[in-house]
Amino acid sequence: MKILVLRFSSIGDIVLTTPVVRALKQQVPGAVVHFATKPGYRGLLEPNPYVDKVHVLSGSLKDLVRELKAERFDFVVDLHHNLRTSLIKLQLGVKSSSFDKLNWQKWLLVNFKVSRMPAVHIVQRYLAAAAPLGVKDDGQGLDYFIPSHEEVDLATLPAAFQTGYVAVAIGAQHATKRLPLEKLVELCQQLAPRPIVLLGGPEDEEMAEALMRQVQAAGAPERIHQGCGRYRLHQSASLLRQARFVVSHDTGLMHIAAAFQKPIYSIWGNTVPEFGMYPFRTAFEVLEVPGLPCRPCSKIGYAKCPQGHFRCMREQHLDFSKAPL
Repeated sequence: MKILVLRFSSIGDIVLTTPVVRALKQQVPGAVVHFATKPGYRGLLEPNPYVDKVHVLSGSLKDLVRELKAERFDFVVDLHHNLRTSLIKLQLGVKSSSFDKLNWQKWLLVNFKVSRMPAVHIVQRYLAAAAPLGVKDDGQGLDYFIPSHEEVDLATLPAAFQTGYVAVAIGAQHATKRLPLEKLVELCQQLAPRPIVLLGGPEDEEMAEALMRQVQAAGAPERIHQGCGRYRLHQSASLLRQARFVVSHDTGLMHIAAAFQKPIYSIWGNTVPEFGMYPFRTAFEVLEVPGLPCRPCSKIGYAKCPQGHFRCMREQHLDFSKAPL
């Protein structure tokens, strides 16, 4: 059976689809699994041994549909479920299923703070979309595969980090998911004297440098290694895998850390774990400000706090006294 999985973005969401891909390949007799995504995420999928071929939306949707039609799929598992994927399914004209986005439940929670969200992780909803093919949850959690040439040798880090460190992922797509600078400084102080590796993309480098300056002014600069914008995604994943534990906002690196079953301190601002995207099948602790009448203010995030006070991050209580290392 030739199966197409659709998920166009983003890093965390694609990592969260990996139990479905694995189950399709292992549980459906003779399954050939293809995955369609955006070009920027091809590198996430090509090392995955359960994905036989990756298709990318590099031009028009029409071009992608033409490419997909030539594959003659038997079934489409839609893990994005938007207008674009609906058009693809319509034009392919084969049997398909889609995951439940729970849009009205999210709308109620965001706009009226009324929760009708089921106590189900999004991975379970992804797996439900593959259930018509006889797929069941294998209980093994998430996957993340690092090409061997992308592994980071800890010998390339300063000596203080080679016997253990904490990985701190400081980024997130939206500002209301990220701690402000003064809270990041507090976070690093709370983690002391543990060595810290800062992780994030090029867009996080400016914040990381400002954080380094403030923490260095308080002493012990050798205890923080600035990796934002200096490591590729697979290399950052390698550093997450080798960390003693991980501190992260609600972002893709958090899900990558969960794939390696690292203990995670998960920091939540304008979004809430009730949306079903908390760390999957790993030990974790949620850090959030409970009882705020404005949370959640969005299912995704904003460039700045709509209320102006940003209490969901500025009032975070950061305590790592019981953490390992």
